[in-house]
Amino acid sequence: MLRIRQLRPTRRGALLASTTALLLALPATAGTAQAAPLEDTEGPARGEAYMGVGVQAHEPGAPVDEPIAPQATTEGVDVASHQGNVDWPALWNSGVKFAYVKATEGNYYKNPYYAQQYNGSYDVGMIRGAYHFATPNDASGAEQANYFVDNGGGWSKDGKTLPGVLDIEWNPYGDACYGKSDADMVAWIKDFVNTYKSRTGRDPVIYTATSWWTDCTGNSAEFGATNPLWIARYNTSPGELPAGWPTHTIWQYTSTGPIVGDHNQFNGGLDRVQALANG
Repeated sequence: MLRIRQLRPTRRGALLASTTALLLALPATAGTAQAAPLEDTEGPARGEAYMGVGVQAHEPGAPVDEPIAPQATTEGVDVASHQGNVDWPALWNSGVKFAYVKATEGNYYKNPYYAQQYNGSYDVGMIRGAYHFATPNDASGAEQANYFVDNGGGWSKDGKTLPGVLDIEWNPYGDACYGKSDADMVAWIKDFVNTYKSRTGRDPVIYTATSWWTDCTGNSAEFGATNPLWIARYNTSPGELPAGWPTHTIWQYTSTGPIVGDHNQFNGGLDRVQALANG
């Protein structure tokens, strides 16, 4: 299904947006061709956000990097409700060995396809985990971490379960930074990761994009020593990483891969995926 992503104004772009709106409201002058109306686009319905929902909208047309040198990687996917029932045997046969499944969003949404996606990936032999799409304007970090753990985001040392993921990126429903200052956003993230660790014993992975992290946390370096980084960048390399992380653990490199769209590379062989699962 084609998903048309709406371009949302960032906190820093509010003045430009308001000025543009005022100009569009002025009547066209005689002898001047009036612009065609803008295409009516819609973002996802509330609850239907997914990993990378803002990446293409906010990082379009990035120049292609020089390809990185070959290295050991492991192919993975991430899925959410818009993929419905996933063909896990086909993904496994294509070489996909790990998966992350959206479990929750905010403090109000649970993925209705979670059981098929989470259990189905496990049943074909994949190492899998769950992720939470954060909406920091709806509830505290602690409340959302508890909601996540209580609804599929937990962890067990069985060699097949990856630690949970905090998906923190552009707000698809409003202000890109959820109306929070840099300091307030960092505090919210700390509240989430600390609560998740207290509930599960694991530091959650943080999924983000460098440009969002820079704009909405002030490029905080406070999480690089504890939380594995999952970087989103649709290019031939992960590019510049957020402050504090010397390397990435997972790289979401495309939203147009085979079968489910969102494809990822783990920074290491399958033994490193297993090591992350085992803590």
